[in-house]
Amino acid sequence: MRKLIEKGLWLITKGEERSVKAKKNILYSLLIRGVSMVTTFFLVPITLGFVDPVEYGIWITLGSVINWFSVFDVGLGNGLRNKFAEAIANNNKELAKTYVSTTYAGLIIIFGIIFLLFLSVFPFVEWDVIFKAGPEHRHGLRILVLAIFAFFVLRFILQIIGTILMADQRPALASLTEPIANLISLVVIYILSKSMEGSLLSLGLILGSTPILVLIIFNYIFYRKDYRQYIPSWKYVSYPYFKELMGLGFSFFVIQIATLLIFTTDTMIITQLEELGPKEVTPYAVARQYFGFISALFFLVVRPFWSAFTEAYVKDDTDWIRGIVRKLIYGWIITVIGIIFLIFISGWFYDMWLPADRIFEIPIMLSVCMGLFMMILTWNTLFGYLINGSGKIKLQYYVSIINAVVNIPLSILLASYFGLGSTGVILATSLVMFPGAILYPIQLFKIINKKASGIWGR
Repeated sequence: MRKLIEKGLWLITKGEERSVKAKKNILYSLLIRGVSMVTTFFLVPITLGFVDPVEYGIWITLGSVINWFSVFDVGLGNGLRNKFAEAIANNNKELAKTYVSTTYAGLIIIFGIIFLLFLSVFPFVEWDVIFKAGPEHRHGLRILVLAIFAFFVLRFILQIIGTILMADQRPALASLTEPIANLISLVVIYILSKSMEGSLLSLGLILGSTPILVLIIFNYIFYRKDYRQYIPSWKYVSYPYFKELMGLGFSFFVIQIATLLIFTTDTMIITQLEELGPKEVTPYAVARQYFGFISALFFLVVRPFWSAFTEAYVKDDTDWIRGIVRKLIYGWIITVIGIIFLIFISGWFYDMWLPADRIFEIPIMLSVCMGLFMMILTWNTLFGYLINGSGKIKLQYYVSIINAVVNIPLSILLASYFGLGSTGVILATSLVMFPGAILYPIQLFKIINKKASGIWGR
């Protein structure tokens, strides 16, 4: 056993500094994700025992709708990730601080305006009608929507520390906030489930506030120690650098909008279709969470290589890039095998995982199509992350727009006209993502071989 551990440590510390840093982050991220998976494993059934399936479906849909507003950072977060990594690679710490300060200023102004606009229209919206919640949820839902939107604005500004950690090739630390928040939520919901009757409002307030608490602690810790030299300051806010961040960020902004339309409209489509409704969101969400376990592990492996690719691309280290791409493809093949295994055991796992008295079932075809979706998603993520690191994202820009335009009508067509229900919704999402699965590998290899011209190199 000792020799096995020593061999493992040798493999992790072997290679270039960039690769060693990535491997350490992958190992730490896997350990963190393991804790997160265990926490989520218990959080889902405890939550379903705290509220009924309709309330849980409303909560999932509300979260998806609120996330739509995340695109209004106009790509500043992703722009910062690339520009900060470039500045650090060139050892220009003052420029890095300028990028950080300018990003914070831009986000505070943008989301301050968005929140004021939201407050101006909030009183006139019938939220219970939008979410098909029923009149008994009207008052609580109004309070919840206002609170969750406020939490969202705070969270979006506070989580810039995570972007800095990822740009500095420390994604494992950035990923710590989610499992800690989930663990706190799990404990609180479990305690409350034993002492009071659950409600949509109490569930939302718990799940919405815990990430804010964790992010406040993270900001205090990292800006006090590791990133003290990058603490945002109005003195370093620069409009020209804001335009520079926006130049790259705008393309990311459009891709973010398209991605949200593709990934977060599914629950709203299911909710709004007359033959489905909020109750059908729950089996869809549970199936997605189930398959999300293994895809999340793959994302943890890929995530450190966005900023590592930026550094390697700036330094023209193509040999390292080719080796990493080959290894990541092997990792994707292993992920596909894992997804196929999950499909085969899905029925047994749902029965073991979920409450025995649940009033919904998850069809096998929903699991099959969800597995297919995860295969395509992980493949596209592999190549998309590396391409993002180079900043040559114009192809993704156009493909994402087309996908977003096609996804909603195709989802409605398959779900309603062809009678496939929620299975048709996720199948439509898989179909619109398929062209990217062909185009993105072609682009990446053109970039690596310095043959990326025209749209491939923009």
